[in-house]
Amino acid sequence: MKKEELDIILKSTNDAVILVNPIGRITLFNAAAEKITGFSEKEVIGKLIEEVITSTRLTYVLKSGEAELNQRQLLGNTTIITSRMPVKDEEGRVIAAVAIFRDITEVIDLTHQIYKLKEMQSLLEGIFHSTQDAISVCDEKGIGVLINPAYTRVTGFTEKDILGKPVTTDIAEGESMHLQVLKTKQPIKNARLKIGPQKKDVLVHAAPIIVDGELKGSVGVLHDLSEIKKLNDELTTAKQIIRKLEAKYLFEDIIAEDEGMLEALQKAKQAAVTPATVLLRGESGTGKELFAHAIHNLSQRRYNQFVRVNCPAISESLFESEVFGYEEGAFTGARKGGKRGLFEEAHGGTIFLDEVTEIPISIQAKLLRVLQEKEVVRVGSTKPISIDVRVIAATNIALEEAVKRGKFREDLYYRLNVIPIEIPPLRKRKKDLYPLVVHLINKYNQEYGRKVEDISSEALKSLEEYDWPGNIRELHNYIGRTFINMKYSEEIIEEEHLPKFIHRDLNFLINKKEYEVKEESISLKEMVEKVEKEYIKEVLKKHGGNRTIASQELKVSLRNLYYKIEKYQID
Repeated sequence: MKKEELDIILKSTNDAVILVNPIGRITLFNAAAEKITGFSEKEVIGKLIEEVITSTRLTYVLKSGEAELNQRQLLGNTTIITSRMPVKDEEGRVIAAVAIFRDITEVIDLTHQIYKLKEMQSLLEGIFHSTQDAISVCDEKGIGVLINPAYTRVTGFTEKDILGKPVTTDIAEGESMHLQVLKTKQPIKNARLKIGPQKKDVLVHAAPIIVDGELKGSVGVLHDLSEIKKLNDELTTAKQIIRKLEAKYLFEDIIAEDEGMLEALQKAKQAAVTPATVLLRGESGTGKELFAHAIHNLSQRRYNQFVRVNCPAISESLFESEVFGYEEGAFTGARKGGKRGLFEEAHGGTIFLDEVTEIPISIQAKLLRVLQEKEVVRVGSTKPISIDVRVIAATNIALEEAVKRGKFREDLYYRLNVIPIEIPPLRKRKKDLYPLVVHLINKYNQEYGRKVEDISSEALKSLEEYDWPGNIRELHNYIGRTFINMKYSEEIIEEEHLPKFIHRDLNFLINKKEYEVKEESISLKEMVEKVEKEYIKEVLKKHGGNRTIASQELKVSLRNLYYKIEKYQID
């Protein structure tokens, strides 16, 4: 099924559908969900599900991997019947969770009205022709007296089949809820039955009809679960589509004002519309994976699979079978029927080889064949399989040096280095620092429920003076820790909120001439003591010799600080 067809189904169904990703953020919110909850799709997409529906249990389903079917739940003033199910990949890992529900408030309200009214017939006639839920009514002896058109549609039984006959006539599997209500005079809710010749799966609410204190019969409301089952099957199919659309970043998501970064973006956009292999070069944390996502999403392959291969994460012994696949019996423990490799999974789409220099040298020749011949050979097979895959590779080290050291094949290097794109480190794109911080402020405002508006010029200057060896990844972590240092009422990031730059403090101390490595090297213990002594002196000087404040900044007890002052003979 195409994505467009699936979208039409989800938007037109009477059942509300909410889909969340593995971290609980809403990725799908159909029209029925908007109607029942009162929220619009634009308001909630990307938000954590708990922020939208406080009583949700989708996060529990994500953790447990267990479905919760046909649960009654209050949603504000609305009562719903909901089924919550995990969405799992082929490996059985939970990659999303879905809630499918419908509003049953009207049905329950109608049932309560039936309890009170004396004239059962006049009330039911109006209800029968307006509700989409199947309704059946029996008298006090358990004989069918009324059914509505929806009941015929759901069960396949006509009035001739039901009226005047025992209420067990329509049941394929299970016990009659009508007979239980007549016996106990108590309502029954959320009972599962199979009804009719096709054994239609339904959810039943049944209640006694009491007039002037006397039991006059029972009314049952049936909810057809086959539509939910059908939607669940389609969501299983949609799981494959979701996996294929996992490249979620666009070029618009990459923040850039610096000339070097803008040049890299322009080159990446030009490369995206070609089928050529792209090599993303840059330090760790510069955003190479974002570029890979954006290139895929701008290419003609954007509706097909995007497969990310974290090369260092796959052991050398498993790399060949995981990436190129294997045949049944290829080795001990091989799956029956064999297994498709990641290149086959990416057929028609894009494969992203992250940290490509970590591919074992013994496997590089096989990768070269894939790039040259556009075919793979599974482990344990001699039959080549043709593939159509666009390759994007990334590295944080100089491939030329790896070639010189014999760690990377020269011929593979030339195959990968068709369109090289150099992504500058954060220290070389300081013009982007402020817009990046503003972006992160907005991000953490949503995550932490804060209302931070901006960063002061003094604090920004402090950030600009730092080299950011961890690049964007380090900046993300740093701004997150800054939020923790702020009070909930504070709206501007000040210099006092900024965590200490550990790397800069160590460089300040170690770069002093007295710590330069000389021929007469000292022990590590002696070096640590010298650095510790110097750092304590700097902090004491900063606070005018106030040892209480200094101990708080050093995060040591005052007693321990006095001990170290005496030990190092600090004046």
